[in-house]
Amino acid sequence: MTELIGRVRQLVEQAERIYDSTPAATELAAIRNRLAEPLRVAVAGRVKAGKSTLLNALVGEQLAPTDAGECTKIVTWYRHGPTYRVTLELRDGSRRQARFHRNAGAIEVDLGGVPAAEIDRMVIEWPTSRLADMTLIDTPGIESISTDVSARTMTFLAPGDERATDADAVVYLMRHLHATDLSFLESFHDAEVAKANPINAIGVLSRADEIGVGRTDAMRSAKRIAERYRLDPKLRALCQTVLPVAGLLAETATTLTEDEFRALETLANQPRNETDELMLSADRFIADHATGKLTPLERRHLLDRFGIFGIRVALPLIRLGRCARARDLADTLIGRSGVDALRSELLERFGARRDILQGRSALLALDAVVGAATGPEARELSREIERVAAGEHAFAEIRLMNDHRRGLIPFPSGDHEMVERLLGVHGRSPAAMAGLAPDAPPDDVRASLVEAVEHWRRRQESPLSTRELSEAARILVRTCEGALERLDGRTQPAMPLRGSKMTYQTGSGALT
Repeated sequence: MTELIGRVRQLVEQAERIYDSTPAATELAAIRNRLAEPLRVAVAGRVKAGKSTLLNALVGEQLAPTDAGECTKIVTWYRHGPTYRVTLELRDGSRRQARFHRNAGAIEVDLGGVPAAEIDRMVIEWPTSRLADMTLIDTPGIESISTDVSARTMTFLAPGDERATDADAVVYLMRHLHATDLSFLESFHDAEVAKANPINAIGVLSRADEIGVGRTDAMRSAKRIAERYRLDPKLRALCQTVLPVAGLLAETATTLTEDEFRALETLANQPRNETDELMLSADRFIADHATGKLTPLERRHLLDRFGIFGIRVALPLIRLGRCARARDLADTLIGRSGVDALRSELLERFGARRDILQGRSALLALDAVVGAATGPEARELSREIERVAAGEHAFAEIRLMNDHRRGLIPFPSGDHEMVERLLGVHGRSPAAMAGLAPDAPPDDVRASLVEAVEHWRRRQESPLSTRELSEAARILVRTCEGALERLDGRTQPAMPLRGSKMTYQTGSGALT
């Protein structure tokens, strides 16, 4: 448990003592328990953006329903558990277990006659290692034909009234950059530390294989579009990066069966002229009059599972002998789908910041509880919460990232890439922050970071720097020193509160 989580836990426990035997006690216990849970990542997007398909790919099983209708009517949590269980948490605070069965892999839950409007959330516990470090939250699509369904997502991610969302981070899916996507991201974005901002949001260009109309080079086209989105000023201010993912291909590769591999193998071994005729379009592929050893029903199943893009990618791999087994094909398709890159981003950008994200979520939730109370103890606790939020260096970095992405800091043009790197856009390891390879010699990493310290000290002390630039430089100096301390195995001290002084030892001497 880091120092940050420890300080936040102390504040929560102090609040529990103050509000013992009051209605707030239950909420405070939930905040304390949240600090020990895995990171909570919500998957959001417009209707049919591919949320459930991507969630299945991340979990490694077909759990979330993905048929043609609007399947996700309720905010659904997928978390690690010792056994298979589905729990309905109702809006009146009660809970009940629900019966369920699996239909073609997907979970079908019997709500027992409970209207969806009365269910606050559905919690699915599943004993899989993929959920051990990260709880995934599937949300109803925005712009649903039912305004009530869309409202559940808005209420969950942007509860308003200064209340905290239950999600620590957000993966937002978009098929293309639509005005609705920007509006939605803006709705739960805030410049303050404890609310959603670029450091805890990732954009996903979902169904990326459809961008190139299923061509085998579709992912290359999608990567170029994702790069343009990453550079879009409006989107940069709302999420940290944008990645292309072929969700259907990722889900199918993760759950590929031997029967499906043999069917593809049969297709690959047909005469090329017959296969080429089938692959002209999705309609040709499933036509009743099409030639070949596979029945129309078998071809339709392959199309439903792989999409025309996945089939076009898989056939040459099998035909040329590059994938002789189902496992080989699954691994290759997973790599082509982009889901591995997304999983790495989640672990690097979110997992590495787990304590920061959870700590600030807990602080906002705690502040909402304390802010609603009166009395001297509540006011003192509220001031202490504000002191922790203002004095924690990790939070200062979040504020700086927000201001930088919004163009509020007048950094010289040559500094922008270094600012992003030091704030952890490419990872939180000292080597990544130094802009070097993961296996770079420690001396090279140290030299690069020391050079960065001197660079930002000069910016901080320069009479030409604005007040905003000087303050940003001060934060970046401390960030570099923290990376040096981690590199040398030393403990990073807490950042002093603004206006106070603190002397600590760095690699280049004492600094006040």
